[in-house]
Amino acid sequence: MNPELELSFLETINETLTAIIVIVSVSILLYNLTRNLRARVARTSSVLLACVTGVYMVDVLTSLDPTLASLRAWLRVQWVGIAFAPAAMFHLSDALLATTGLVSRGRRRRTTRVLYGLSLVFLLLALFTDTVVYGLVMSPAPHLLPGPLFLVYAAYFLVAVIVSIYNVMRARKRCRTTYTHRRMGYLLYSFTLPAFGIFPYSLLFGGTQSSPLLFWSLVILSNLGIALMLIFISYPLSFFGSSIPDRVVKSELLSFFLRGPATGIWVLLVVLFLPRAGRVMGLQSEDFMPFAAVAVVMFWQWAVSVLLPPLERILVFQADQEQVKTIQSIGQRLLTSSDLDQLFEAILAANCDLLQVPVAFIATSEGEQVVIKQIVGSWTPGEDWDGSDLKRLFADGRANPDEIAIWDEFWVVPLYSVRMVNGAANGNGHNRLLGVLGVQARAESPNLSSDEQHVFEMLVHRAAQALDDRLLQMDVFASLEGLLPEMEAIQQLRDMTRYGDFPVFAALQSSGEDHADVGFANAVFDALRDYWGGPRLTQSPLLNLTVVRAAMPENDGNPTKALRAVLQEAVSRLRPVGERSMTRSEWTLFNIVDLRFVQGYKVRDVATRLVMSEADLYRKQRVAVEQVARVLADMERSAKESQTL
Repeated sequence: MNPELELSFLETINETLTAIIVIVSVSILLYNLTRNLRARVARTSSVLLACVTGVYMVDVLTSLDPTLASLRAWLRVQWVGIAFAPAAMFHLSDALLATTGLVSRGRRRRTTRVLYGLSLVFLLLALFTDTVVYGLVMSPAPHLLPGPLFLVYAAYFLVAVIVSIYNVMRARKRCRTTYTHRRMGYLLYSFTLPAFGIFPYSLLFGGTQSSPLLFWSLVILSNLGIALMLIFISYPLSFFGSSIPDRVVKSELLSFFLRGPATGIWVLLVVLFLPRAGRVMGLQSEDFMPFAAVAVVMFWQWAVSVLLPPLERILVFQADQEQVKTIQSIGQRLLTSSDLDQLFEAILAANCDLLQVPVAFIATSEGEQVVIKQIVGSWTPGEDWDGSDLKRLFADGRANPDEIAIWDEFWVVPLYSVRMVNGAANGNGHNRLLGVLGVQARAESPNLSSDEQHVFEMLVHRAAQALDDRLLQMDVFASLEGLLPEMEAIQQLRDMTRYGDFPVFAALQSSGEDHADVGFANAVFDALRDYWGGPRLTQSPLLNLTVVRAAMPENDGNPTKALRAVLQEAVSRLRPVGERSMTRSEWTLFNIVDLRFVQGYKVRDVATRLVMSEADLYRKQRVAVEQVARVLADMERSAKESQTL
């Protein structure tokens, strides 16, 4: 092959790999910034990734044939990433050590600051003087020449990298479990390679032009390794600071790479190599390129949607496939309030079409009242209508759900629950009344044909089933609202302990910042039980809270009144936005605390108003009190922070 063609081919391959490195590094950087930036490892790794991105971004720009002045300026600006890479590596190694429980006592922290200061000095020297770099050489690739202080920077780089590797080795030895030890090993073997790729080796070649083919071959191998290691390093880094299970992290990371960087790489290949084809399908390749780029994106996204589920089963969910299928299936089948409204509208519209009437409605039972849930048609109940007479029509539970009753100008049928309450039917031997379905009467008495009767009964059954499922889902949602914070806390505990971070965990526990533990929740429950007066309020340990003491001036200096006001504020923060509802799941926790403690209703009355069994109420009451405790803990933290300002 012609040496010039070989050289041109190698340069094209290198440009492609350089652009791929930029795509991958920017993608990982954005992934860290938007996902778990609160984790120190994620923040420090983002600094290193920013250095890699900046260096290779300049390489991409210099391949676009800028002017000599611009080229010289860009190669100096490239030192932003080159100069700060050693400090970023040491900073990341320090964060990894701290994650395993070996928190800096000040020496590593001071060293990190010194290294960033040295990096800033080298950057300023590279930008504005010729002491680190100078001149410009175009072969075998555009690069600057080493100045008198370049070897000083090289020594600084080497020492920082060696110490960083040593810190990661120490962190790896401190990992407690097999998989954390393995993941820290991944970091040990891969996180130094991008930094070594940043080092300006071209300066060591000077102005030599002896073997450009060898030079480009070595650069390509180096860039290929860096691109692979960047992808590889993103895997262990994504687990640090995560409060979600590992399988979810793996699934999100796999989906992110397939839909993000992989898509960018496919478009890049089209843009770089299609013009070299000359003509495609009888068209100039430049004219065909927009169509090809769009086609590649669309085809790849379709391929990802097809391939992602089996890839997840193979790579992520090997041991838990059936459980994951169940979780995903539940998420797809749960009914939101909007879903339920759409379903009711469809059922009512079907009834109107079946019976050829203009109006139909579904009303739900809320305590002693019946509230219109959905209406199809132009009928509107009066302002003073509460539906109590409609409920009394079926209150005794003796009505047959298959028989149509007459109410006002409507044919109505009850919607009964198919689930037992407290393991049995209600006192009359029937299940709970959920609501009523009504259609405008087309005659003085029901005159359905056998076919109409069959379809009507099916639609009524579907409406009752939807209401029943919705109540069951409300129970599930109420439980999850209390479980999610606990699950997150367990995940955070696992993240601490699996990397040996026992000192950090102990510090968190002893700091008093996490008030929402069992003892604190019990104290909140006792205070709520005597909300309007009693020894559990007047002698509550909550009286010592900072937020309570801060509220005393506004409550006549009375600590009991201050505590009641603080509890009222905590309860009010549970209140969702909008009009109050006794059946919507998002109102359940607020309604329980407000009715049970603030308004002082009895358990039986609260359960009736919220359309739930007493057993359900007691279970959800515990969840609601825990939520109040968490809100109160947040208020306490804010009060302490205000005092320190």
